[in-house]
Amino acid sequence: MSVLVLVLAVSAACCLGFGFVLQQNAAQRAPLGDFLSPRLLLDLVRVPRWLAGMGLMAAGMALGAIALGGGELTLVEPLLATNLLFALALSRLQTRQPLGPQGWAGLGLLAGGVTAFILTGEPRGGSAVSDPLRHWLIIGVMLGTALALTACAGRFRLTWGPTLLALAAGLLYGVQDALTRVSGRRFSAGGLAELLTGWQPYVVVVLGVTGLVLVQSAFETAPLRRSLPALTAAQPLAGIACGVGFLGDRLRTDTAALAWEAGGLASVVAGIVLLGMHPAMPQGTGESGRERALQRR
Repeated sequence: MSVLVLVLAVSAACCLGFGFVLQQNAAQRAPLGDFLSPRLLLDLVRVPRWLAGMGLMAAGMALGAIALGGGELTLVEPLLATNLLFALALSRLQTRQPLGPQGWAGLGLLAGGVTAFILTGEPRGGSAVSDPLRHWLIIGVMLGTALALTACAGRFRLTWGPTLLALAAGLLYGVQDALTRVSGRRFSAGGLAELLTGWQPYVVVVLGVTGLVLVQSAFETAPLRRSLPALTAAQPLAGIACGVGFLGDRLRTDTAALAWEAGGLASVVAGIVLLGMHPAMPQGTGESGRERALQRR
């Protein structure tokens, strides 16, 4: 494992975690009529706290892209999932809630799961799959699932909507990370001309904007604890699927290693859920009033 990749990925997670908290603080006050609309971004761009959160998110995505350029997707994605630790740290400063048994258990499960997956899986690079059918099949499943989740979220805004939107955004961000890796390879091989002649960088931008609208809509309608855990869990799982599926990333496949890898990922998801549901996570302001407003729509 490259120490530089490790530092870059954890730094990216730090920026993302802090950025998500600041974005949710601002998005919860946005007009409800902007739900799932690009107008939401136009309203939020006038809020300094949201701009600060976006700046941190942009820095995190840039650091993550650099990490992806030097390390495998199956290595970087689990490290990016630790953004929830940093989100919880900032939330604790705001709410002054103690970490408690739930927080320590979530921290241990998340950190232990990431460590177990990386050490036993030994992620390493390989030759990318050249079969375009396999590329589009995996990407199509991810995007199709995200579309279905978004459609369902529009019907269940008061209950599962924010969670479904966050899951959809996580899938989009996982695919975005994979295509960012492909774009980096194209740039390294032929420079800017090679990069701009491919479709991947343009899809990266579209996925980024779409994911941003989904995330901010989830932040707008519910507390962070109902959206960030789903987003944090879905992104690495989607990224790992893309990395192994068509980018050529390799993991150990003997029985013991597979068991530890599966257990590590399960531990990561369990830790994310525990941390995401921690009392320190912001619950938002005026939530009941928002729900009544939504019910009238």
